[in-house]
Amino acid sequence: MKNKHVIVVGGGPVGTLAAYRLALAGVKVTLCEAGMNCAQDLRASTFHSPTLEMLHEVGLVEEIIERGLVAPLYHFRERSTGEILEFDLAEIDDVTEFPYRVQCEQHVMASLVAGKLDAHENAEVLFDHRLVHFEQQENGVTASFETGIDITTLKADYLIAADGGSSTVRKWLGVEFEGFTYPEKFLCLSTKKELADFIPDIAYVNYVSDPSEWMVLLRVPSVWRILVPAKESDNDEHLLSDTYKEGVFDRLINDSSVETEHRTIYRVHQRVAKNFSHGRVFLVGDAAHLNNPLGGFGMNSGIHDAWNLTDKILTCLTDGHDDALFELYDRQRRTITHNFIQAQTKQNKAILEHGEEQGQKMRLAMMREMHENADKRREYLLQQSMHSSLADATAIV
Repeated sequence: MKNKHVIVVGGGPVGTLAAYRLALAGVKVTLCEAGMNCAQDLRASTFHSPTLEMLHEVGLVEEIIERGLVAPLYHFRERSTGEILEFDLAEIDDVTEFPYRVQCEQHVMASLVAGKLDAHENAEVLFDHRLVHFEQQENGVTASFETGIDITTLKADYLIAADGGSSTVRKWLGVEFEGFTYPEKFLCLSTKKELADFIPDIAYVNYVSDPSEWMVLLRVPSVWRILVPAKESDNDEHLLSDTYKEGVFDRLINDSSVETEHRTIYRVHQRVAKNFSHGRVFLVGDAAHLNNPLGGFGMNSGIHDAWNLTDKILTCLTDGHDDALFELYDRQRRTITHNFIQAQTKQNKAILEHGEEQGQKMRLAMMREMHENADKRREYLLQQSMHSSLADATAIV
């Protein structure tokens, strides 16, 4: 891989892992991040077992597990009745060495990997480097980055865009970002209050179904995260107020005095770029697709994009550039994004929020049947853990 160079734009978990895998394989990598460090983003916190297998292959999984919480169980809870449907990932221990989720904030991984990159002989990490332009040539890419004092220009064989949902690279490419934005907002509250003291037998991962206020309760090492929907018409200032926070916790645990560490409002999108591969420039992660967070598929699918793409980059750097390989990357990952990631996150949201009474009863009956039927439960666990989507992607030729 001597004299081969790849630029990665974006210092989140997807970009740092792509860069690290290439550096380990002997490729010179420059990771450029617009911010002064890896952003302290709280949205993604779940590592599914196929992702853990990838992290294991590059020697990172033990450190992620040490920094996170191992969660083999997750609950679907019916708020009005207290009914709990428990799913145990130990049931699929025949297909993975890691039959569990790990709950760990995404910025923990990004910072960990960025540090390893910075110390690696094949890598360079450049914070405060915002991409302002790039051009493709027949044999490579030239990219320009703005810093606080100048413009830096880099040349490389390939450029990977892991620069998030507002991707500058995608905008420069002029790629359509097809889909929609949900009319409601999502409010995320985090607290050090131990919810297990109030909610019996609570798991680290809980999807709480309710027609008026569904929610997701997730435990990460530092806090509990509570995700609740809010109407588009609700004023942001009101949603972030003590009064609104007190109402959420009063309804949840009958304690309005709970103190929060963070309060954040998100607009949630279901969007997919029309193409992921563009000559020698490629979109991965949120730059390529956005979906609602229910199921923890966003960061994981981005890491799976990066894994698929770096396989093909390594082949081309060894054997010579092959457009067909990158067309295959686009076909595999974009198809899976449409057929699984987008479809499953929409379904997960529909199950939680209910709707009219008859539809609610049908969805509850479906979940109960799946929970009680061993074959259907296994199929569901393989889907929710993302093993099925990876297998389906590999089958696309």
